[in-house]
Amino acid sequence: MENPLMDAKLSDICISTSAAPTYLPAHQFQTQDKDGKVQEFNLIDGAIAANNPTLIATSEVTKQIYAENKDFFPIKPSDHGRFLVISIGTGSAKLEQKFNAKMAAKWGLLGWLTKGGSNPIIDVFTQGGDDMVDYYNSVAFQALRSQDHYLRIQDDTLSGIDSSVDIATKENMAKLVEIGENLLKKPVSRINLKKGIFEPHETGGTNEETLKRFATKLSEEKRLRNSKCRHANNTT
Repeated sequence: MENPLMDAKLSDICISTSAAPTYLPAHQFQTQDKDGKVQEFNLIDGAIAANNPTLIATSEVTKQIYAENKDFFPIKPSDHGRFLVISIGTGSAKLEQKFNAKMAAKWGLLGWLTKGGSNPIIDVFTQGGDDMVDYYNSVAFQALRSQDHYLRIQDDTLSGIDSSVDIATKENMAKLVEIGENLLKKPVSRINLKKGIFEPHETGGTNEETLKRFATKLSEEKRLRNSKCRHANNTT
């Protein structure tokens, strides 16, 4: 790594990126290089800043291509046809429609914060951000004719406790596992750019079938890279 102080533990990264205000606490940790220099991180996100992980991931890969990393060269930075993206959603209650414009027009500050036993302003912020992420990624991959290389698995039909992000009872965790297993059997869906909702793709197969197809491609790519490494070492 170019900067060892950025080489944080994966556990710290996961805790920091999921630390969402009002739900999970901010996270602090330190890194240290071989010379004893220390860098401290005080982080919170929960989709506040890094709310488009697909764009972030493709941007990081693009940076490596520009840097002529041997694992990516000579791929062109704009060659999304070589990218393989799996985006897993956390579920949403998009179709529950708890509020409408007539109701919201009468709210004051307190209503936006607590109406209906929830936090409408946070719901609007998070769902609006999610919608734009799905919209951008879908348009980008379709425009580059690489839509078959982008798999988005999301359930936007959740309601009640199922859609909550802070209820970790044994019963609810078991229900989430059930929801996830059912998602595997559902057809691949893509966002309808006009309606803003996910609809089954005609020839996409199921999520489970597509994940297996992606896994096969990744395995083949891994074998190819290992073969190139062995060839390079033998040549050296």
